[in-house]
Amino acid sequence: MPFLVTAVVFVGLLCLFNLVLGLGVLRRLREHTAELARLNERSMFMPYDPAVLVGRALPEAAAGARLVGFFDVGCSTCHERAPQFAEAAGKQPALAVVTGDGAKVDDLVAMVGGVSSVITGEEAARLTHDLGVEAFPTFLWADQEGTVAAAHTELSELPVVATAR
Repeated sequence: MPFLVTAVVFVGLLCLFNLVLGLGVLRRLREHTAELARLNERSMFMPYDPAVLVGRALPEAAAGARLVGFFDVGCSTCHERAPQFAEAAGKQPALAVVTGDGAKVDDLVAMVGGVSSVITGEEAARLTHDLGVEAFPTFLWADQEGTVAAAHTELSELPVVATAR
């Protein structure tokens, strides 16, 4: 009989310990969930507005270009806009910046064929980062001093292209 009482008390204490431990884990889980929600709110995708680029000086790698287009090989819209960019680029000094790797780089470079110059590879990635371009395609119009006068994700929205039509 004393053995049975000892076993019941032991199982009761074990259940109590399990309950306390479970409540502690539940409390920590709630804390972590709240922290994760707070971090997600802060890092939520913010819409990209290329107008933040207006007023920035073009880096030396883009010096002399009036029209600059940023393209990425993984961007289907970039492949659609590349021929339009090449057509607009035929009217002024232009630069195409093509980021990404693989055979699609050559395809995209061929699409913007009429452009004054094309930058690819690490130099393109560095230029994209230095200027702060976050979306593809992005098109810039620079003034004579090399300062970005207009920026948009649609080529037709640049004032110089819209007035040329």
